[in-house]
Amino acid sequence: MEDDAPVIYGLEFQARALTPQTAETDAIRFLVGTQSLKYDNQIHIIDFDDENNIINKNVLLHQAGEIWHISASPADKGVLATCYNRTSDSRVLGCAAVWRMPKDLESSGQESPDDSASTAQTLELLCHLGSAAPCNVACVAWEPMGEGKKVISLADNHILLWDLQESSSQAVLASSASLEGKGQMRFTSGRWSPHHNCTQVATANDTALRGWDTRSMSQIYCIENAHGQLVRDLDFNPNKQYYLVSCGDDCKVKFWDTRNVTEPVRTLEEHSHWVWSVRYNHSHDQLVLTGSSDSRVILSNMVSISSEPFGHLVDDDDVSDPEEHHSEEKSKEPLQDNVIATYEEHEDSVYAVDWSSADPWLFASLSYDGRLVINRVPRALKYHILL
Repeated sequence: MEDDAPVIYGLEFQARALTPQTAETDAIRFLVGTQSLKYDNQIHIIDFDDENNIINKNVLLHQAGEIWHISASPADKGVLATCYNRTSDSRVLGCAAVWRMPKDLESSGQESPDDSASTAQTLELLCHLGSAAPCNVACVAWEPMGEGKKVISLADNHILLWDLQESSSQAVLASSASLEGKGQMRFTSGRWSPHHNCTQVATANDTALRGWDTRSMSQIYCIENAHGQLVRDLDFNPNKQYYLVSCGDDCKVKFWDTRNVTEPVRTLEEHSHWVWSVRYNHSHDQLVLTGSSDSRVILSNMVSISSEPFGHLVDDDDVSDPEEHHSEEKSKEPLQDNVIATYEEHEDSVYAVDWSSADPWLFASLSYDGRLVINRVPRALKYHILL
């Protein structure tokens, strides 16, 4: 169907950082950060016009350095955080900072002029997260609920909890913890759980997954060998509080119940190379997206371990008479997990996938060559889930 055709947007620079604008729930908007060593880096604000199937863009300059990770405030449309590298005295410094967009761009979906590079506006620096010491900042994760005042940053082997004050112009280190162990312990990824009153964070380092209590900054669970090789990404099931998913360089995607960490609940082996990114759908947690350096994006239907494993919840009144309702018995069998679709519009490693925060049936994927692809869940499946 024509309406299901992907929409492709090309950046002129390489890129690996993508996020939906979380606080924006009306417009379909994604932020993309570039990685250029020669030129000023940019953040592209991508507005997708669903009715006309076109993309409008604005470009902001990010002169601080090449962007490795980007995340948007869940409470303020104009605020975002980046993790970036800059060179100083021939050393590479890993930094994290909080920025504000120009006021007129926070809500506008107007396309910037073609000479946007010459007229591009710059971001306003609100505050840095961390010191000037050389380190590797893997990511910044915002507390999912609340006022967007708490963020976690992962720098080398440190997990740092920041309190943003005075309109995010000041960051106070509230607490921290460190990984202890042999070798070079370093975080690769982290996510804040939307459950447990937002008091838990999960992190990945090497082949392990760990859970942390942000009140005491103590470890609450550890999955030692979650993957055979480096863990690249993780995400929490939005509807089931103990469930999370991880992916890594062993080409696998694994689903975990943190109450029993000895074995994964399910394992997917659909990719043929490193899996860089994994995301649960915010509304329908059976829909799981993955992106890999095999250049493919895969949409899976993990319905058996979702919050609705039997399809629609059947009302007890409807099945009170077993003689009349043999058909209802079928719907009480767990549905089968399967791959819904494989998307092959990319020609380079897919470093990031993410769902729109405004439309649960729409998602974006980003490959290293600067290609952003916007796709939709197949219409037949959408209606199957809804009806």
